[in-house]
Amino acid sequence: MLTLASSLRDAEAINVAGSLRMQSYRLGYDLQGDRLNLEKHLEQYSQSLRSPALLKIEKFWVPAEVRNRFAVINHAWSDMENHIRQGDLQWYKTNITGYVAQIDLFVLALQHYAERKMMQVVIASVLGFIAIFTLVFFTLRRFRHQVVAPLNKLMEASRTIERGEFDYPPLNSQLPNELGLLSHTFTRMSGELHKLYRSLEESVQEKTLDLQEANQTLEVLYACSQALTVSTIDKHCFERVLQQVRQKTPVNYLEMKTGENWKIEEGVQHDEEAWQTLPIVLENKELGLLRWQAPEGVPPEPLMQSLANMLGRGLYFNQAQKHYQQLLLMEERATIARELHDSLAQVLSYLRIQLTLLKRAVPAENQAAQRIIGDFSQALNDAYRQLRELLTTFRLTLQQADLPSALQEMIAPLRNQTKAVIIMECDIPTQALDASQQVHLLQIIREGVLNAIKHAQAQKISVSCKTSSKGIHTVSILDDGTGIASLTEPEGHYGLNIMHERAARLGGELAISRPAEGGTLITMTFRSPPSNQATNETPLNL
Repeated sequence: MLTLASSLRDAEAINVAGSLRMQSYRLGYDLQGDRLNLEKHLEQYSQSLRSPALLKIEKFWVPAEVRNRFAVINHAWSDMENHIRQGDLQWYKTNITGYVAQIDLFVLALQHYAERKMMQVVIASVLGFIAIFTLVFFTLRRFRHQVVAPLNKLMEASRTIERGEFDYPPLNSQLPNELGLLSHTFTRMSGELHKLYRSLEESVQEKTLDLQEANQTLEVLYACSQALTVSTIDKHCFERVLQQVRQKTPVNYLEMKTGENWKIEEGVQHDEEAWQTLPIVLENKELGLLRWQAPEGVPPEPLMQSLANMLGRGLYFNQAQKHYQQLLLMEERATIARELHDSLAQVLSYLRIQLTLLKRAVPAENQAAQRIIGDFSQALNDAYRQLRELLTTFRLTLQQADLPSALQEMIAPLRNQTKAVIIMECDIPTQALDASQQVHLLQIIREGVLNAIKHAQAQKISVSCKTSSKGIHTVSILDDGTGIASLTEPEGHYGLNIMHERAARLGGELAISRPAEGGTLITMTFRSPPSNQATNETPLNL
C-alpha cells in the first residue's frame, strides 16, 4: 500500500520531465526568432523544474541515480539560462543536444524507478499470497500430521504385519495424545515380533550362504581335482588348475612358485592390489608358495587352503612319478648292462684269450702277422675298455627325484676318485625336466666331471646349473687343469660324441672351449620343451 501511495504522481513526473525536452527546443526557437515570449517561456521552464511531482524526487528514499540525474539537469539549466538571457544562440545550439540527452537519461531513470516500484508491488502481492497459502498449508498439514497420518500409518502397519512383513514406516510415538501412546505400544509389540522373525531369517540366510560357499568350494576343488587326475602330472596340469580357480572365483591374479626359478601364473598382475599368500605344505615340508590378488574376503580362505593342499599333493605326485620313471630307466639300463656283461663282455674276454694264444702260436719271425695281431689286440682292448665304461655308465643308480639331490648323489662317488675340490651349484627347477631329460643332464655332467678327473689333473672342478628368467637352462663344467689337448675326439674314444648326442636329445647345444686363464670349459644351453613333446627314448639311446 505504501508503494502504491508513493507511485501516485510518478506518471506526472515522467510527463513533466518529458516536457522539458520540448521546452528546451522552444527556447532555442525563441532565441533564433522572436524573443518576445522568451522570458515567459523561461519562467515556465523554471516552474516545470520546481513542480511538486519533480520536487518529491529529492526525498531520501528515491534512488540515488534519479536524484543525481535531476541534480545534473538543475545544474546544467543554470548555465543554459545564463546563456539564453545573454542571447548566446551559437553556444545554445552547441550544447542543446547534450542537455536534451541528460533530460532523456533523467526520464529513463524515472521510468526505471516507476517500473521498480511496480515490481515491488508485484513481489509484495506474491509474498502475501505465499504467506496466506503457507498459513493454510501448515494448518492443514498439522492436522494431517497429528491425526490423519498417524491413523493411516497405524492401519498400514497393521496390514504389513498381517502379511508377515515388518518394514513398515515408523510410527510417531511422540504425539501428545492417545494416538502417540497407541503408536508407542504398537511399535514395541512389532519390535518383539520382528526380533523373532529376524533371528530365524538370519539363521536361514547364514546356512544358505554357507551352503553356497561350500558348493562353490566343492565345484572349484572338483574342477581342480579333475585337472590333476591324469596319468602324468606336469606343468600343464598345474596351469589348468590355476585357470579353473581364476574362472570360478573373483581372483584377478594367481601364482604358484616352487623354488627360485619355477613359477606358474594366471591372470594380470596389478601393482596397487594387495597380495594374499599361503604356503604349499605337505607333511610339514614346504614345497612352494601360492599367492593371489583378489578383493578382500574372497575367495574363502578354506578354499585356498584346500587348493594349496591339493597343489602340494600334485607336486608330491609329480616328484613321485618322476622318481618312478627314473627308477624304470635305471632298471632298464641295469638290465642292458647285465645283458652286455653276460654276452658281449664274455665274448670280448674270450677273443682276448684266443688272441693271446694266437700270438704265441705265430712265430716271432713273422713280423707281418705279429703286427696284424698287435693291431687287432689294440682294437680289442679299446673295445673292451669302451664296453667297461659303458657298463659303468649303465650301472648308474639314483635314489633322488629332485635334480639338486640327484646331482649331489651322483657326484658323491666321484669325490672319492680325485683330490680335486668339486663345487656344485644347481638352480634349475626340478619341475622343468622330466625323468629322461634329467638322466641325460646328469650323464653329461658326470661325463664332463670324469674327463676332468682323468685327464685334466685339476685342483678345482666347478659345476654350475642355472635358469634364466626366459626359461633357458645353462650348464657349465669348469676345471683349472691342463686344458683339453684337442677339441676333436681321438680315434677309439666316443665320450665327447656321446655328450653332444645327449645335448641334442635335450634340444640344446654343447660347446667345449679352453678359457684364457687355463683349464677346460664345457657349456651346454637348452630349453625345456612342452610336456606333450617330451622325448620317449629307448634305453639304448640313453
